[in-house]
Amino acid sequence: MIWPRSAFVPVAFAALPVAAQEPPAASEAESGVASLPRPTLVARAITAPIRLDGILDEPAWQAEPATGFIQAEPDEGMPATEHTHVWVAHGDGNLYVAARLHDARPDRLVVNDIRKDFDDRVQDAFAVILDTFHDRRNGYAFVTNPAGARADRQIANEGREINASWDAIWRVAARRDDEGWTVEMEIPFRSIRSAAAGDVWGINFSRRIRRNNQIAFWSPVPRAYGLTRLSLAGTLTGLPGTRSAGRDLRVTPYGLANTVRGTGGPSFDQDLQGGVDVKWGLTRGLALDVTVNPDFAQVEADEQRVNLTQFSLFFPEKRRFFLENSGLFFMGDQARNTRGNLLPRVDEDLLPFFSRRIGLTEDGRTQPIHGGARLTGNAAGLQLGAMAMRTGDVAGTPGSDFGVFRARRNVFRSSEVGGIFMFRRAIDGGAQDFNRIYGADTNIRFPREVDLSVYYLASDAKGPGGAVRGDAGAAPSSAGERGGGTVRASIGHDGNFLHFKLAYMEMSPDFQNDLGFLRRTGFRKYFVDWGIRPRYEFARRLGVREIHPHLEWHYYDDLDNRMLAKWLHTGVTFFMNNGGNVQIQVDPRFERIDRPFRLDRRIDPIPPGSYSWAPWSLTGGTDASRMFSFRWRGTLGELWSGTQKSVSLTMNFKPSYHFRTSVGMTRTDATLDLPDASFVRTLWTVRTNYSFNADMFVDALVQYDPAYDVFNSNVRFNLIHAPLSDLYLVWNEQRITTGDGTPPGRSLTLKLTRMLAF
Repeated sequence: MIWPRSAFVPVAFAALPVAAQEPPAASEAESGVASLPRPTLVARAITAPIRLDGILDEPAWQAEPATGFIQAEPDEGMPATEHTHVWVAHGDGNLYVAARLHDARPDRLVVNDIRKDFDDRVQDAFAVILDTFHDRRNGYAFVTNPAGARADRQIANEGREINASWDAIWRVAARRDDEGWTVEMEIPFRSIRSAAAGDVWGINFSRRIRRNNQIAFWSPVPRAYGLTRLSLAGTLTGLPGTRSAGRDLRVTPYGLANTVRGTGGPSFDQDLQGGVDVKWGLTRGLALDVTVNPDFAQVEADEQRVNLTQFSLFFPEKRRFFLENSGLFFMGDQARNTRGNLLPRVDEDLLPFFSRRIGLTEDGRTQPIHGGARLTGNAAGLQLGAMAMRTGDVAGTPGSDFGVFRARRNVFRSSEVGGIFMFRRAIDGGAQDFNRIYGADTNIRFPREVDLSVYYLASDAKGPGGAVRGDAGAAPSSAGERGGGTVRASIGHDGNFLHFKLAYMEMSPDFQNDLGFLRRTGFRKYFVDWGIRPRYEFARRLGVREIHPHLEWHYYDDLDNRMLAKWLHTGVTFFMNNGGNVQIQVDPRFERIDRPFRLDRRIDPIPPGSYSWAPWSLTGGTDASRMFSFRWRGTLGELWSGTQKSVSLTMNFKPSYHFRTSVGMTRTDATLDLPDASFVRTLWTVRTNYSFNADMFVDALVQYDPAYDVFNSNVRFNLIHAPLSDLYLVWNEQRITTGDGTPPGRSLTLKLTRMLAF
């Protein structure tokens, strides 16, 4: 297929004179601030108790502070426009952090959320990151805002994995005044793992001033990265050598009562159950988690989406037990710059370990989990992760044992090598129904921020469990023993101005991974990702901070060199000074399908054959920190053998940090060149949150699909009544709105957890 010339029109913006862009801030290297000396801060021993009230009147806060914050955004390398002073102290088994955040306009501080693990990108915020093993790779981040909200995160491999579901016992108090705002944090040493010896940690602080979209760091970080770039962190000295060894024992039992009636069911069924989670700090670096009869009734429902592809959609994991320490089990590329929010980009062609395969069937039904254990941390110079789980039978799906073992070792300046072993074994089938996966990987960082990522996986399997996970219409493999392999390699660079990535992947037709997410087998994939990020003074005066012309090219063929698919995404994104963005893009595609599939159950299936199309899209969003903000996406053009007109619009309303709501609508109008192959699909989504305070919230998710006359609602009340202890009240309802008298499905669940620390 010859791509239309229009596909390359957006990239023409790259031809603007590079000389017009602003010069690098610190040096000729794109990570110029990396060459600056690391600042050092001494943690002082307290001489009087710290009262956590946000008032900095204790003697510990009269010492010389850390100051001199440097901007990463918008003017990299320049001093922050507002002064920030930070102190660190220790005593009574705790690490204390205090900050005075001066602000000439305290009346313009932006605060719009006080929920646990709030989004600090859309408001004023202060954060500290602690590299407790001083390995310049891994750490813990603690974030707050002027209202004293709490967010904590576990960081691995300088942000290649960011675990926002990690929770620690810590306290914070914040206070606003005429000079700006102040913060006091109390972080128990026993809440975080640390090296067995040494009084030196890595540390860095960041501050976000949202009204001018400014980000500044104590130890400077280039704008291409973020606080998680621990190789650029400063140094914290003066820690006590006799601090807590990091061992702790937490026992969290739960009790649950629910009443459930399925949609169309005649009556309600009641259920009482209980379980327990245990976390034990075996050493300074290793933690053991054990769960018995876990339940995830409080987890938010998945949001419905319209699927216009031949594959199943990817839905992320939301269960806390599986999210905690999940970064240890990740295999894949380095993080990609997403304007200060570095997260791994999931490669849906293969996510080697996908915990959602445990306890959820292919059609989304809950499968009981009898129990499991997880060991994670550092020992003998290795980062270790091991997990074992057992599931029970559910109609049509037998119970299985699952296991994952992961080990990584740091090498060179900021690189690593590792290995993984995973298995699934049917409890009843034993040696007649199993799947084993073995693999090794390496991530190497070269000078000038060039990263090489390689992994290889091999599998062997026997039994009926061989359906390709995620492949629409995939048939189970034969019951005989089979095995295959997968290799993936990529090299990339992500800097202030230029980013690129080249990747190659090959998967055997017999590769099977019952613990991963994959869309097809028996293919080769070639991948190119390229873009530049020029900044022009004339554009900045017009409200545009950065222009990002970019392209992605995906090419697939089978192992007989026949083309399966290709996709070229070309676009230009305009990042605004206020945090908004606009993108125009065109996405020419080619797909060859061997089995018919349906885009919508109301129309005929698309027959096997070869298809090509090239839709245009306009996407974007306004400043998300404002009371009213909007996100939109409009797509117009071809679709498979026909045409499409799609629009998605979300309106957000945040009148205060107590209340927020969003209303979203997605409408797809498609007509295919087939008999009776026109359909309109509209989805309505409403999300609402009310935060009574930093420990009590109500969240509601309401979804309506008028095409199928289905109304779903999920309402969750959460009270954090003690540290890491919750009370949940959850209401779910599914209602058929055809008026045929079908009784709605309903459930009411009460769940109480209580953490006991020893």
